[in-house]
Amino acid sequence: MAEQVDSVLRASRALVGIAATSLAAVDDVVTVPQWRVLVLVHTRGPMNLAAVAAELNVNPSNASRTCDRLTKAGLLNRQESEVDRRHVTLTLTPAGQRLVQKVTRQRRAAIQKVLASMSIADRDRLAAALKTFAEAAGEGTDGALVAALWPPSR
Repeated sequence: MAEQVDSVLRASRALVGIAATSLAAVDDVVTVPQWRVLVLVHTRGPMNLAAVAAELNVNPSNASRTCDRLTKAGLLNRQESEVDRRHVTLTLTPAGQRLVQKVTRQRRAAIQKVLASMSIADRDRLAAALKTFAEAAGEGTDGALVAALWPPSR
């Protein structure tokens, strides 16, 4: 198993490098925790603060401060419930959506460049293995996102 762990660690360094490079272009706009909130809301749809805090494994007050900063930056909408002001629904603004899409496009291009150097069979095996790994790690899937990142081989 040690060799398998080492292989996954090596691959994760490559993916983290791609992620870091894509975020470098927006590091003056958002921090990594803020980016995580934007991606959560983008992939899962409207969320409340408790769900964001739970997903990030942070105190609700930390999640609230992060969301406040994103709201002030014009990237996140906070909609209070008319019935219970403690319940807040978070959605992305058009600017927040554009930011997530921009960074995702950069990541997709970098990943496609790496995948292009691999055989179709290797890409298919990698996609299947990463899907299994993500599911085992509890990472949910968005069918459209998975299809866009890993189109079927032709």
